[in-house]
Amino acid sequence: MRSWSRWQAHGNVYLVTEDRLDADAARTRVGDADGILEVTARGADWLELTIWNPDGSRAGMSGNGTRIAACWLAAQTGANAVIVRVGEREVVSRLRSDGLVEQELGPVEVGEPELIDGVRFIPVELGNPHAVVEGDPALLDRVGPLLETHPRFPERTNVQVARRLDARTIEARVWERGVGETDASGSSAIAIVAALGGGEATVRFPGGELEVRVEGSRARLTGRAEQLDDAS
Repeated sequence: MRSWSRWQAHGNVYLVTEDRLDADAARTRVGDADGILEVTARGADWLELTIWNPDGSRAGMSGNGTRIAACWLAAQTGANAVIVRVGEREVVSRLRSDGLVEQELGPVEVGEPELIDGVRFIPVELGNPHAVVEGDPALLDRVGPLLETHPRFPERTNVQVARRLDARTIEARVWERGVGETDASGSSAIAIVAALGGGEATVRFPGGELEVRVEGSRARLTGRAEQLDDAS
């Protein structure tokens, strides 16, 4: 067995390993973490990643997870920029001297508003599906599980409830598919800003704040990641 380590990004906790996993192994090993980042291949400044949810399903993308993976590799090789590949998507992460990491997450697709059981939401695709509800974040307890498992989303969806506090600040909570509520989510932060009109904004989650810029179909995310301990 290779080494495991435990990392967090704005309250999102992931285990990082180069061990080969399947759904059963992921469910057994994840513990109280929000998921597992399985590094399947790597070089000095790039890596390929499989992201496992606690229920053994795979996540197509994670802003916080890919940032953790980039910092994990940089800690070993000294790279200042890391390309993280998840499936067909590449995330470019640049490590700044102030400890923040800037990420280019690629294209964002925003759909037309839809209505399910009286809940209005905006679908967003970012390598994984999102359903953004504009309103009081306290609504998440009801609309999160409702939308995640609705037949409209055969592979389930991530759900966000968000509201603007001012022109540059958004308050939000997130319900991740296969996980439930988490303290923060990088891809969710991008989905929220894209759904609410794009531009630049600070998205304030219970786990902390993420800086987002969405210009057209392109997205940039800025945040932190840190190692908590070895988890072997």
